[in-house]
Amino acid sequence: MESSSALLAWTGGGVALTFGIGGERPARLLSLRPADALAATPDIDPNADAAPLVEVQILGQGRFPGSHRYADTTVGARLRHTGHTRTTDADGSVELRLSQHDPASGLTAVSVFRATADTPAVRTWTEIVATGERLTVQAVTSACTGAFLADAGLGVDDVDLVCGDSDWVAENRWRRTPLRPAGLAAMDPEAHHHAPRSRFAMTSRSSWSTGEHLPTGALVARDDSWSLVWQIEHNGAWHWEVGERHHGAYVALLGPTDAEHQWCVDIGDGGGFTSVPVSLAVAAGGLDAAIGALTGQRRALLSSRPLSLPVVFNDYMNTLMGDPTTERLLPLVDAAAHAGADVFCVDAGWYDEDGAWWDSVGEWRPSTTRFPGGLGQVMDHIREHRMVPGIWLEPEVIGVRSPLARALPDDAFFQRRGTRVTEHGRHHLDLRHPAARSHLDAVVDRLIAEFGIGYFKFDYNIMPGPGTDLADTTPGAGLLDHNRAHLDWLDALLSRHPGLLIENCASGAMRMDYALLSRLHLQSTSDQQNPLLYPRIAAAAPASVLPEQCGNWAYAQPEMTLGEAEFTLATGVLGRLYLSGHLNRMSPAQLGLVREAVSVHRALLPFVAAALPFWPLGLTDPAGTWVSTGLHSPRPPYETLLTAWRLPGADDDTLLPVPHLRGRNVRPEIVFPAATTGWDLFWDAGRAVLRAVNRAQAPTACVVRLSPDS
Repeated sequence: MESSSALLAWTGGGVALTFGIGGERPARLLSLRPADALAATPDIDPNADAAPLVEVQILGQGRFPGSHRYADTTVGARLRHTGHTRTTDADGSVELRLSQHDPASGLTAVSVFRATADTPAVRTWTEIVATGERLTVQAVTSACTGAFLADAGLGVDDVDLVCGDSDWVAENRWRRTPLRPAGLAAMDPEAHHHAPRSRFAMTSRSSWSTGEHLPTGALVARDDSWSLVWQIEHNGAWHWEVGERHHGAYVALLGPTDAEHQWCVDIGDGGGFTSVPVSLAVAAGGLDAAIGALTGQRRALLSSRPLSLPVVFNDYMNTLMGDPTTERLLPLVDAAAHAGADVFCVDAGWYDEDGAWWDSVGEWRPSTTRFPGGLGQVMDHIREHRMVPGIWLEPEVIGVRSPLARALPDDAFFQRRGTRVTEHGRHHLDLRHPAARSHLDAVVDRLIAEFGIGYFKFDYNIMPGPGTDLADTTPGAGLLDHNRAHLDWLDALLSRHPGLLIENCASGAMRMDYALLSRLHLQSTSDQQNPLLYPRIAAAAPASVLPEQCGNWAYAQPEMTLGEAEFTLATGVLGRLYLSGHLNRMSPAQLGLVREAVSVHRALLPFVAAALPFWPLGLTDPAGTWVSTGLHSPRPPYETLLTAWRLPGADDDTLLPVPHLRGRNVRPEIVFPAATTGWDLFWDAGRAVLRAVNRAQAPTACVVRLSPDS
């Protein structure tokens, strides 16, 4: 007779997890709930037929039944609980380590869970080790669970999937689809004696972690009563999928895999592997509530790194566009200082001598033709205006025409079959190699020492394909090791220069992940140059990035109408206003509007850095001619701010639901622009709806504060 499983309960900070352990079953995560929702949860069956906590695909072991999925692995089914430990750190963070062993293969898997006080989320990963013969690991899950169904008392037909696509200048495109139409085909498992084998999968290949799809996704009850959201925290290749088992569904989160990424790794004789970390957040509410929980988790991930929140002017977007000179920069420095910027960042082109710099970069020496008096003259001028000097750098690439392409050893670059990987006229440095790291350390340290650089914009404009097979690794394994070496390099850099601020950029937001953003300070949300197309990107960005890290370009220009200038400046106010534009050519009135935007933004930054996002018109709803995003404080009286953009062709009015203020008396007021005309705001407390009316010529936009009675 098969022995019964038992329940293991663990509460970490603001989240409660319940596992099924023991018996002739692998450990299973049966429940994942906010800690304050315990009383509302039905009884949990320790013997429930749920997804194994860990799935491990081993060469020669495979899956049963066979499929494309990361479910039903033979090793995962054989794992058995062998023990667990609980610890508490000095900062109050708690950790659970749950161990399992497969005697047939000799593999041990340890699932690690870490949580922070008051955050209904958990960070988790898997550590595997083999003590016997060599095992070739082709995939290992960082998290696998079907708890989202059990906790909410739902079936597969009651759940929607939320996921996002991303592309250059078209980032953060979210959609919501019922699980069945998404790809979980209905069938009769009893008649066929096997579980379904369909799945919905999202995969990011190569090193642009958000270049095609987003590592964040959610499963939401159709009635918005319950939701689970996740993010894969890796600066390289990843995979997640949702599939259906014999009873219920599962979500599996992974880093690189063999089938998708040409990744595998050998373990044995005590050697092991650690998967990439992921975070899971849960809410007794809809999508906005779940992303609010994940927002708290993101802040917890960087709590040991105090965020500085300067206003940055960058000379690139719709301004110098990679063609800086002393003559062009000095008037911009004067104007940026007058507008109130704290940092002036000189973007691409500062090293260019002949106008053909793309495939010759790598030494990162200032141009002498662009700066006849030296780049130091510009940097001194920035400091004289009490701004921090910043500079653009693309550290991971060496142009094919650069002297460094010949001076550095071959082993310092990505290779495939003995040939250097070349993409878009660049070679890719392999930061596993000490010569590559020494080169970058020397470049950064020299720029800081020589020019007093306090802000770097780190860009990344190529992808090296599956990776590098140098040192007899698979390409995917080489890429993963480089990704981790890149993080180590950043950690060492920030330890060496603790006051340094670094912006994360990769052709805009093509590497917008929390492996990097837990370390770096600002995320460029797009390279989008059309101000009419930017609001949808900026509005959706807080689903992927903390509001206080969302660097939204605000590039007002002297030729814009007043409404157009207000429109583009408003795009930056409720994130991190990333200033650009030909400010030096503006009239006093035009520059006054920029100064107003900067002043309002700076006053709101403490609120932005503590607020939670919401979407009055829906994060996943079809794009319309009105766009809106909002932030609210997480505790009563729920002070709320929102931005409303009215695009050409829009109706004169729109309804903006604000559900968390239902039944409250609210005073709406426009905080930017102060002198705007044509806006009327009406609050309906019973319906919790703000009616915004604007009859001026579109485009136009405003930032609104909703102040509820205390």
